[in-house]
Amino acid sequence: MTEELSHDEKRPVGPTVPGWTAAPRPSGEVLEGRFARLEPLSAEKHAALLFQAFDGHDWLWDYMANGPYSSAAQYHRWVRDVEHDPAFCFYAIQDLETGQYGGVASYLRMDPANGVIEVGNINFAPILQRTRAATETMVLMMRWAFENGYRRYEWKCNALNRPSRLAAQRLGFSYEGVFRQHMVVKGRNRDTAWFGIVDSEWPALSEAFRVWLDPSNFAPDGSQKERLSDLTRLVRVASDPSL
Repeated sequence: MTEELSHDEKRPVGPTVPGWTAAPRPSGEVLEGRFARLEPLSAEKHAALLFQAFDGHDWLWDYMANGPYSSAAQYHRWVRDVEHDPAFCFYAIQDLETGQYGGVASYLRMDPANGVIEVGNINFAPILQRTRAATETMVLMMRWAFENGYRRYEWKCNALNRPSRLAAQRLGFSYEGVFRQHMVVKGRNRDTAWFGIVDSEWPALSEAFRVWLDPSNFAPDGSQKERLSDLTRLVRVASDPSL
């Protein structure tokens, strides 16, 4: 005799999510850590400083949907438009060790009803790249999302953008595949690599970030003792095969 399967075994529908309520939308509060301060992006306060940081580095815009910008006024207009766009929550990023504003990042594709949010539009000028402030920026945004009830945190990038794919994996995002012919950006095809973190992974990642960002993890010359990618490796459920 074969055992009769239950209805749930024949047609599984997924576990229930007890007590689920929608997460809040980001409201643009300041996020501040030991090395980085994130302020709601403002054309009047930040555009000129950010343009100065980006100016002369047109390659920064290769994988961005916008830019490059030929003048401070042109960049100011873009900031003025996006700072009021409800589809995004943009931040200007200040490195607290130098006092300089060196980049932007945003929340986007916000889906509070399902607890899903994406981080994107990340553009770090050379003065911010490879700094503790750059990493802490991503940690602060991730922390806000999970501490406010989001279940899934996403990172998507042009599949040809190897530095972005490396950054996602270093931060503990798990590789989830490539969406072929996903977009047309600046007249060119874009295949999109997808990465994600879910809320059950956050406690372990949070501890990895705490260890990495601790001042004791850095030698007097600023070199790191523990690599973040080593600390997050055990949390990732899938690695990017292209790396």
